[in-house]
Amino acid sequence: MQATRIALVGDFNSKVIAHQAINASFALWNSSTAKPIAPIWTGTDTILPGNDSLFTDFQGIWCVPASPYKSIDGALWAIQFARTRSHPFLGTCGGFQHALLEYARNALNLATANHTELDPSTEFPLLHRMQCSLVEKSQIISATGHGRFTSMYGATEGTEAFHCSYGLNPAYENLFQNTPLQITARSEDNEIRAIELTNHPFFLATLFQPERKALTGQLHPLVHSFFSAAASCALKNA
Repeated sequence: MQATRIALVGDFNSKVIAHQAINASFALWNSSTAKPIAPIWTGTDTILPGNDSLFTDFQGIWCVPASPYKSIDGALWAIQFARTRSHPFLGTCGGFQHALLEYARNALNLATANHTELDPSTEFPLLHRMQCSLVEKSQIISATGHGRFTSMYGATEGTEAFHCSYGLNPAYENLFQNTPLQITARSEDNEIRAIELTNHPFFLATLFQPERKALTGQLHPLVHSFFSAAASCALKNA
């Protein structure tokens, strides 16, 4: 059987724990199923915005941690492709941040929305530095009841690992009200920790890094759900 292909959009660094964990996640999946998945690391600086051909042979796109990326435009184009072409998508950590940025700019037509890590002086700080850094910290997250998060996660709350200092600016949360982008998990202090698109077959982004569970020898249920969606996409297109 030909392997399902997932593009890992990001700039691989063997020293990044999340990148190690992503590779471990694929190894766990491939050792336990007859539906192999091939991870293809795709550097953001190799992505030409507007070029559909790069991703047409992939059955899933994962925008991975370790931003800022070499090419912000490349990362945003990959996310836009997944969102508008109904490709299964997972964004974790930096991928979560850029999924919000892409949606604001291209779905909500807020062209000046920005990220303060990219432009500290922006007048539209959609993503900003959080008051409390979550670099190498864990936090309890709770499902909101929206979307499919609870069914995929298998629980209404859990403890997750983070490695980030930036998140959605609460002042702009209202921009996403009454849109297909739903907030599906929050922290104990009510900050957004996961989002989904309800008008998409599979579009999930988390500020935490579920891939890290693979370093304990277990595949995270959200990653498992993403892999399953990509494998199903491959079967439909076979």
